[in-house]
Amino acid sequence: MSPSRSELCMLRFLCLLILAVAAVTAHGKGEVNGVTYDGRSLIINGKRNLLFSGSIHYPRSTPEMWPGIIAKAKQGGLNVIQTYVFWNAHEPQQGQFNFQGRLDVIKFIKLIQKQGLYVTLRIGPFIEAEWNFGGFPFWLKEVNNITFRSDNPPFKYHMKKFTKMVVKMMKDEKLFIPQGGPIILAQIENEYNNVALAFKENGARYVQWAGRMAVGLKTGVPWVMCKQKDAPDPVINSCNGRNCGDTFTGPNKPHKPVLWTENWTAQYRVFGDPPSQRSAEDLAYSVARFFSKNGTLTNYYMYYGGTNFGRTGSSFVMTRYYDEAPLDEFGLKKEPKWGHLRDLHSALKLSRKALLWGTNTVHPLGEDLEAHVYKKQRSNVCVAFLSNSNPRIDKIANFKGVDYFLPHHSISILPDCKTEIYNTQRVNSQHNTRTYHLAKEANRNQDWKMYQESIPTVGQTHIKANQPLELMNLTKDTTDYLWYATSFNLEEEDLPMRHDIRPVIQVSSLGHALHGFVNDVYIGSGHGTNIDKSFSFSKPAHLKAGTNHISLLGMTVGLPDSGALLEHRIAGVHRVVVQGLNTGTLDLSANVWGHEIGVLGEKLRIYNHRGSHLVQWTDAKKRTPLTWYKRYFDAPHGDDPVAIDMGSMGKGMVWINGESIGRYWVSYLSPLGKPSQSMYHIPRSFLKPSGNLMVVFEETGGNPEEIAVVTVRRDNICTIVTEFHPAHVTSWARENSQIRTVVEDVKPKAQLKCGNHKVIRSVAFASFGNPTGSCGSLKAGSCHATAAKSVVEKACLGKSTCVLPVKAEAYGADAGCPGSTNTLAVQVKCARKKNPNA
Repeated sequence: MSPSRSELCMLRFLCLLILAVAAVTAHGKGEVNGVTYDGRSLIINGKRNLLFSGSIHYPRSTPEMWPGIIAKAKQGGLNVIQTYVFWNAHEPQQGQFNFQGRLDVIKFIKLIQKQGLYVTLRIGPFIEAEWNFGGFPFWLKEVNNITFRSDNPPFKYHMKKFTKMVVKMMKDEKLFIPQGGPIILAQIENEYNNVALAFKENGARYVQWAGRMAVGLKTGVPWVMCKQKDAPDPVINSCNGRNCGDTFTGPNKPHKPVLWTENWTAQYRVFGDPPSQRSAEDLAYSVARFFSKNGTLTNYYMYYGGTNFGRTGSSFVMTRYYDEAPLDEFGLKKEPKWGHLRDLHSALKLSRKALLWGTNTVHPLGEDLEAHVYKKQRSNVCVAFLSNSNPRIDKIANFKGVDYFLPHHSISILPDCKTEIYNTQRVNSQHNTRTYHLAKEANRNQDWKMYQESIPTVGQTHIKANQPLELMNLTKDTTDYLWYATSFNLEEEDLPMRHDIRPVIQVSSLGHALHGFVNDVYIGSGHGTNIDKSFSFSKPAHLKAGTNHISLLGMTVGLPDSGALLEHRIAGVHRVVVQGLNTGTLDLSANVWGHEIGVLGEKLRIYNHRGSHLVQWTDAKKRTPLTWYKRYFDAPHGDDPVAIDMGSMGKGMVWINGESIGRYWVSYLSPLGKPSQSMYHIPRSFLKPSGNLMVVFEETGGNPEEIAVVTVRRDNICTIVTEFHPAHVTSWARENSQIRTVVEDVKPKAQLKCGNHKVIRSVAFASFGNPTGSCGSLKAGSCHATAAKSVVEKACLGKSTCVLPVKAEAYGADAGCPGSTNTLAVQVKCARKKNPNA
């Protein structure tokens, strides 16, 4: 019997869908011919694709971590990795380059290519990135007559020189797509619209010059300028922000695709900030919204946050960078964000053919409700995005005669315009919490030694002036620290007659912080904020008849990274007065001031094995300012990430075997009354099995005996899933195995999976009904099924992974219980098998 016309149409539709799924995995195949674009998408080697990208910065991790981080990004559904190029890290001194270790950008890109992913290279050279000086080397500031990021010949000369060098490096290693490499996009400049008005005509001319210069380098890939409405052809202007699906007005020419170069997965934090979060649901909504409105490339900034090692963070930026990304600072999957986005990518990839070749139409479905539909002409290829934009109220949307339940602020994806397989508000991936565990072998025999910095007087300094000098121009970004010292004489009658009244030292500083000493005695500290870096410091001090010495350790906490006229920023002490004297206020600002760059221990590098033998160490004391502490420790067993708990200290830096793990500042409390960061990452590659040297430079005084080395895990995992009732199930999903597999991958299911060769050791919580709370703080509701825990234990204990039914009858739950949401919530503990050979 010949097939009917309807059967032929269904067969043709199934074939097209199978080809669409197969095309998702066909990355990189085909003739090498570069990257072009049109108004719909980038076209890579002659093929269109949906691009899911994530920012991973090579200097913010270690080469040993790169393969694992890239692999987890790929497992999460990404097919592109984005990174900046960090000019000041590569050329700290003019003409002296470093591309080794964490700065080996070539190795990093080749590792990405090895795992079959593309690369977007953001050359800049201005990058911002909460990176010291926005990525500019400090020597650039000292070039005669230079004005950064303007139609200024000295700046354009050096900018072009570095950009050409980077492009040549990539070409020499054959890393651009036309050469068979992974780089599909390059970026010139960065968010220039933010400063363009400050330069007026020079700004308009500069951005046009930058675009032409980049295109003239003939990379064979398109160039982008993010947040740049006047990006010159053929440069593509792209969007940065949290909700580019609604805020981006689109590219400046219709023949350019809609690209999202930064989708902020949370918010970077500065010292003094409370925790910053962005929910997995809101992030998924923003991405689904963007793809429903002609978007074809989104980039998560950041996908892996990483660490600001050494002095690399910009002003006040914490050492931990974007810890709320899908991969946290330690490279561990932050669930449910990582898994919920992975499921979103799967759903969008299933919709690829309709999105890339279909025609977009919008259908109002009621108040706050609409459908964005892509349908390919003369075919059944179709995808629908059903959205409920109301921030609080769940709603029912009727689409093509079928009712679909849409939670508030959510989008449902129907890859055949019938079957709902993903909703941005319904999270079905597992959850986890991060825990820290004391490493016994690393914390035994804590024999701390100390070396205390001497406080210089004006006569012991090398740079003299009749006023306090500007800090940055003296330190030249070689250190955070600059000593200011002066002396003055008082007569007995100048001093207050009452001994309980002390004169006050008042200091005005343009930032960022300082520590004050009078006659070798620490009198206190002061600092600005990320918003207002200048501050006033007022502290009482014991003064004496005769000569008095004031020594101020001024400092920056990273250099600024944004804004116009970056080269003119200044910092440091500029006015010092003494109040409360019998003879009135004494202004010392025009005194003879001595300046000393850096602190002695830093100059001698006593933080590494060789330098540590250059000074005399003594038994450690607590609460002493400007003190270096050291001890040796063994590396923690296993392969869990390692951190150090600095909660007992104040402010300073930490080195492990000579490698700086960054600035700490636990004494700067957030509005919640807690440090912004107390745990600091120690990469495993910094450690050897035993005899590791830890050196701490403590500025204000702390207790080193309470410093603890810990290991980091995400072994407390949860699943919180609501019973799935698909609004409509179509025959194509039931009958075709390839398509069904993709659909099953994104359907809600309660799955628990331990990583790193671990198994489920115990069940801490299980409930079916209406449980409340989040992973780590789950509570049973009024409709709790008492058999839930035993059902879960039987299904999961001793296994590395288990899948649980999300049905009331499986747990003996009362389906008619008032208030039941038919939700399963389970928390389990993962651990290594007791018998490693089992």
